[in-house]
Amino acid sequence: MTSDKVMSIDDVVGTLESGMTIGIGGWGSRRKPMALVRAMCRSSLTDLTIVSYGGPDVGLLCAYGKVRTVVAPFVTLDSVPLEPHFRLARQNGTVAFTEYDEGMFMFGLYAAAHRLPFMPTPAGLGSDVLRVNPQLKTVRSPYGDEELVAVPPLTMDVSLVHMNRADARGNAQYLGPDPYMDDLFAKAAPRTYVTCERLVEPSAFLKEGPVQSLLISRSHVSGVVETPNGAHFTLAEPDQARDEKFQKLYVQAATDPEKWEAFRDRFLAGDESAYQEAVRAWRQEEA
Repeated sequence: MTSDKVMSIDDVVGTLESGMTIGIGGWGSRRKPMALVRAMCRSSLTDLTIVSYGGPDVGLLCAYGKVRTVVAPFVTLDSVPLEPHFRLARQNGTVAFTEYDEGMFMFGLYAAAHRLPFMPTPAGLGSDVLRVNPQLKTVRSPYGDEELVAVPPLTMDVSLVHMNRADARGNAQYLGPDPYMDDLFAKAAPRTYVTCERLVEPSAFLKEGPVQSLLISRSHVSGVVETPNGAHFTLAEPDQARDEKFQKLYVQAATDPEKWEAFRDRFLAGDESAYQEAVRAWRQEEA
């Protein structure tokens, strides 16, 4: 297997800089590149703008003081409606928030992916999205009188996504029921880094799933990292279910400073190997 784009977690985070706009793929608490997020929390990065269908990726980065601005349609843990660390950051006024309708956010990704100045959509009309985002403009269709929102591109410096399988060249495959717009994140940024549950030979892709599941082309990928269970505690089916019990522990810790300090010291103080080992030990205790 060639290794022309194979990197380590620390290699990827070492390419990032404070002040960057970073897109993070996945959706809520589903298939997030959490191994990279945890490494970003351990780094000296600050003043980041995070573009995401937000989940614990946004929450953890907020908890570690890495974020200046969040651009998202939501920040949720799915089975928990509102990500607790993001909620605290907003209540304390420590992060700015640009909130779009889900459809508008998708069209912003499309605009960035296709290098367009905007994408027209009816999504957001008649809502408070335009009131709270006065910078957004509307346009009229050249084929009639229909008014549409002109969604600007969600431009980013780097995107980070987690996939089920990838090869050493950066081609990447999802095996769950939904691509979660990860292909748009990959196309929207000049640099994309993919983490995956398992690196495989290119010939293995069709054994894993249909050709349509080969979502991301190597032409959009700058580096790839094999991170088994690297999306934990988020869903990465069929490889990993969401670890709801651990997610509950995370939420409980977020609401109490002493519990959060203990949680952070146990699970987040070391590198990714230490994190995975701490989770395994915790599972044995809970069994």
